Amino acid sequence: MIATPYLLYLGNSTDPYAIKTARGLAIFRPESCVGEYRTDRCTLTLDLPRLGFADAVASGARTMVLGIVNAGGTLDHNVIDDAIAAMEAGLDLASGLHQRLKDEPRLVAAAERTGRQLHDVRDPPRDLVVGSGEPRAGNRLLTVGTDCSSGKMYTTLALHRAMQARGVACDFRATGQTGILVAGAGVPLDAVVADFISGAIERLAPARYDDGWDLIEGQGSLFHPSFAGVSTGLLHGAQPAALVMCHDPTRRVMRGLASRALPGIAECIEANLATARLTSPNVKMIGIALNTSALDTNDAVALCLRLQDEHGLPCMDPHRMGVEPILEALLGPAEGAARA
Repeated sequence: MIATPYLLYLGNSTDPYAIKTARGLAIFRPESCVGEYRTDRCTLTLDLPRLGFADAVASGARTMVLGIVNAGGTLDHNVIDDAIAAMEAGLDLASGLHQRLKDEPRLVAAAERTGRQLHDVRDPPRDLVVGSGEPRAGNRLLTVGTDCSSGKMYTTLALHRAMQARGVACDFRATGQTGILVAGAGVPLDAVVADFISGAIERLAPARYDDGWDLIEGQGSLFHPSFAGVSTGLLHGAQPAALVMCHDPTRRVMRGLASRALPGIAECIEANLATARLTSPNVKMIGIALNTSALDTNDAVALCLRLQDEHGLPCMDPHRMGVEPILEALLGPAEGAARA
């Protein structure tokens, strides 16, 4: 188990998307985050106390989470130097980067010298099997997207909170590094060998018989050449009864691919439903979730209303506006709303 509370490491980050792991923890597990570590070159903040490593330990932190992502998921020399200093101050390390902490000799040596623990979140189970596609009982919802980093984890967690508030039995099923750190468990799907992706999801969200819901965090996009394989395996393994489309309306090109235009929402809806029907013939798209953080309130509301009319689906920013209309499309009105 990864010891809490956390110190969130932002390092030298200047790209808001690069600290999505740290931001996700700050939003969805604030009680476990005592502060952030950032250098003077970092232009970002999570509005947590800015702490050095010794100060973080004095404030109760037990683990420094490398809350950053980058192309290739590598550890550069600055991060390694900071990680060693954090261990020397008394902190364990946790990371979801593709490059494992335990594969870096300097970190292994420092951990042995200081008695600290190294936690690699992107270590998949070793005994996975290929998916069968056999129908299984239970209700499952999967978030999908027009692109990667489009709000799938945020939407899934927002739906989880809203369902819990209604008293509906539900479980958040994490498939990425941030979600796993938030939930404390899950499968790092982009580290799973391709043949076993759908099987990994079948195991992550097994049959259930309580009328509750498994809310499965989506990954990638069917339209992103780098990650479409992961998205396809997820759709097949999840056997979802419902999908929610996630979209960043300010983005014009696929993340990391400046020459490839972002697909349209309608095109994405059609493709995801068609792909999901291989193992879930009756799957439905129940809503659109937008990331409107770059828009002012009036523009965000107007855009949601316009897309709602265009696609005939409830459209909301989960973080900014909540998810109740989407949840109503899935479950119907809450009891109090129905009586009113």
